[in-house]
Amino acid sequence: MKRYNVAVVGATGAVGEELFRILDEMDFPIGNLLPLASARSVGTNIEFAGKEYPVIELTETVFEENDVDIAFFSAGGDISAKYAKYAVEGGAVVIDNTSHFRMDPAIPLVVPEVNPEDIALWRESGIIANPNCSTIQMVQALKPLDDLYGIERVDVSTYQATSGAGKKGMEELVMQMQDFFAFRLDESKIEAFAHQIALNVIPQVDKAMPSGFTKEEEKMVYETQKILHKNIQVAATCVRVPVLRSHSESITVTFGEHIDVDVERCREAIENFENVKVIDDLPNSLYPMPIIATDTDFTYVGRLRKDIYKSNVLHFFNVADQIRVGAATNAVRIGLKWIKLEGEKC
Repeated sequence: MKRYNVAVVGATGAVGEELFRILDEMDFPIGNLLPLASARSVGTNIEFAGKEYPVIELTETVFEENDVDIAFFSAGGDISAKYAKYAVEGGAVVIDNTSHFRMDPAIPLVVPEVNPEDIALWRESGIIANPNCSTIQMVQALKPLDDLYGIERVDVSTYQATSGAGKKGMEELVMQMQDFFAFRLDESKIEAFAHQIALNVIPQVDKAMPSGFTKEEEKMVYETQKILHKNIQVAATCVRVPVLRSHSESITVTFGEHIDVDVERCREAIENFENVKVIDDLPNSLYPMPIIATDTDFTYVGRLRKDIYKSNVLHFFNVADQIRVGAATNAVRIGLKWIKLEGEKC
């Protein structure tokens, strides 16, 4: 099998660290591995597959100098905006985990289980965009339902873990809980979020937009439409909750007025969809939860039920590890699909 020189930009961040784990677990065909980060991280090492790799400073020339084939970017939109073009010019395909390129019409936005055919569009820009974490797990559940009945509208409320704000988000939750048990929560620092996150929920993820929605909520709207190639109506309310890892979503799907939803058919369609698992036994208290999804590569769906009032409406709950499924795993799956696609052309 051909092996590829792989760079990871943002090697010391939460998603970067997860990328190395998943590249190893999925036996990605790596020739040379290049961990890239800012100058302040130079001097540290990354452990991968039993070997130590020194972190190298991200520069404009590092991709060409090291003959990089695939570059995973996970260091923030500003970094992708500045350096992705140099990776492309150096001959690499860029798989970008940030929001910077997602809505560019020339750049494919890909969830491999949902729209793998869009990967073939990478040659126009040299870049493939990874969607928002909340969007990824949602469209994995929506796709089989859309194929079954045709979706007209989606209403979703998210319950997003603190890890969505990176290491600092998780650390802030832990520190505030420690302060709570030490009876000094009123002295606890509030930096990662707009309000105290311990013992609280915050109905705002990302900045406010003129529409009255947040940027995170608008991402879910427009990314879903781009991925599914369909002008589905989407309304999202994104909420930060005091959970360390794995996002949850409560989703209501509206089909055409003529549809009479068969819950068993919906369950079967979701169960048969790649990398999605159904846990749905309410009488026995079995359903998706963050502790089930964390550190796995599956999206879990449950609480499937037909609306009481409208026969064309379905409700369900889904959960996925947003660092893996919602970022690193999706990126690695894109890379593997890209390799397969390029191999078929040879």
